[in-house]
Amino acid sequence: MSYCISIENMTGDRKELHKAYHDKLYGFPIHDDNELFCRLVLEINQAGLSWETILKKEKTFRKAYHNFNIKKVAAYTEADRERLLADAGIIRNRLKVNAAIENAKTILLLQKEFGSFEKWLEHHHPKTKEEWVKVFKKTFKFTGGEIVNEFLMSIGYLPGAHAARCSVHKTILKTKPMWLKTK
Repeated sequence: MSYCISIENMTGDRKELHKAYHDKLYGFPIHDDNELFCRLVLEINQAGLSWETILKKEKTFRKAYHNFNIKKVAAYTEADRERLLADAGIIRNRLKVNAAIENAKTILLLQKEFGSFEKWLEHHHPKTKEEWVKVFKKTFKFTGGEIVNEFLMSIGYLPGAHAARCSVHKTILKTKPMWLKTK
């Protein structure tokens, strides 16, 4: 079932929470490396949990991780790790916290080599989901098949974020760069 259809079956505050993400963020291209990093960290933290849990905690994640400033997160110390592991506003999982910090360091290296995290993604596009998973597993920590799939769908690199009949799907197609539409 697509995200679009599952939202149709929700009600109240729960529906509004998901609808805001669905209508404004999910599947739309992201051109800011810090926001790409944010989405990667959120997808990693979602593993084993519901996306709703992550959406509810997004503001506290932003605060805990300095608004996903890659340079700041890459410079985190052991004290920062312990601070994150003690923060009830985020997911307190040592593997996920360590992955965020290590992945920030990796992105800094990719930025030096490719100019940006976004350009690194562009360099590898197009790939199948399986090919992307291999690249991510070789490059990043805590990035299994579902995490990579959801991350890439959520930023428009893999299809499937929205059903073809969804009005947001049509909007996204208008916002995608030409190179992403044709590959």
